[in-house]
Amino acid sequence: MGCGTCSAAGSAGAPLGCKSNGSCKSGGCNRLNTYDWLTSISGGAQSKFHISEVRFKGGRKEFVTNAKPIQAHTGDAVLIDTPTGQDIGFISLQGELVRLQMKKKNVSPNDVSMQISDIAGEQELAKYTEIKARELPTMIRTREIIQSLKLNMKLSDVEYQYDGKKAVFYYSADERIDFRELIKQLAAEFKTRVEMKQISLRQEAGRIGGIGICGRELCCSTWLTDFKNVNTTAARYQNLSINPQKLAGQCGRLKCCLNYELDTYMEALNYIPKVEKPILTTQGDAHLQKTDIFRKILWFAIGKNDADWIAVSAENVEKLLQLNKKGIKPNSLDPDDVGEHIEVPKTQLNKDLKKLDNKFRFKKR
Repeated sequence: MGCGTCSAAGSAGAPLGCKSNGSCKSGGCNRLNTYDWLTSISGGAQSKFHISEVRFKGGRKEFVTNAKPIQAHTGDAVLIDTPTGQDIGFISLQGELVRLQMKKKNVSPNDVSMQISDIAGEQELAKYTEIKARELPTMIRTREIIQSLKLNMKLSDVEYQYDGKKAVFYYSADERIDFRELIKQLAAEFKTRVEMKQISLRQEAGRIGGIGICGRELCCSTWLTDFKNVNTTAARYQNLSINPQKLAGQCGRLKCCLNYELDTYMEALNYIPKVEKPILTTQGDAHLQKTDIFRKILWFAIGKNDADWIAVSAENVEKLLQLNKKGIKPNSLDPDDVGEHIEVPKTQLNKDLKKLDNKFRFKKR
């Protein structure tokens, strides 16, 4: 974190921390970085592919064509010709790894419409800094206009193009918004082409950034790009308390990290017996209180005394369930301490026999 596309950057995209001016070979100072492990391999791997990956504000990355070709390194600021004008981006990846990234994202080389025109100099970077300085006042003024129009939407970010001919307004909303009047006012006030782009709450948290409850930077703003569905079932499998305040992230949705260890828990649960009803003992009914999945230990409380928990291994719990299934009540939660048999009511047996007799009593004519 320390290039021109993040909040930690200083003037002209210079990092405040590593002082490498955004041009370290590994590209480790940028958001959502992919480490170029082919840079140390000789053979000119970077010159074999004519497409580069370029990053913009908020971790947004695009593929651009380097047809001339221009000798640029990872982290260099380059001028890019886009269908709507000219913009500045920072090279994040080059060489054969770009081909693999395009294959991963199902992007064809024929679909790349942007092209690198030149490396950005000091004059271009100074203009780029001026344009970026307009984004915060524009966002504050736009929020005032949205409030005056009484639109039920939340503006999270504004991104200007380098030439100032276009501005993208990122917003989130729970319902469909009619912002035709808003676009008219924005275009008249800021004298630029306006594009409204709706993003999800997870994408909004990734663009804004922040520190999670774990003490580290948010996954969505550093490395996570694919947002998978997260539901409370993942918390139940991991024996977590269903508390929305603890399970929700800064986006207001369930934390993405609930899915990280879910497969491990699902595999470990195969060795834990399912206790769907209390275990019957001569001392009383033993109710399940807690399960330690990885240690394979289950805690039970007998009767109404919930304060005293008894730890039982998963193997012994399986034996106790088998004893109850055979109609045997153990004296305690030790499967070797076998006690009395459970009496099955005779009326239930007779009822089943009567059903069987009635089934075959009358033959079909």
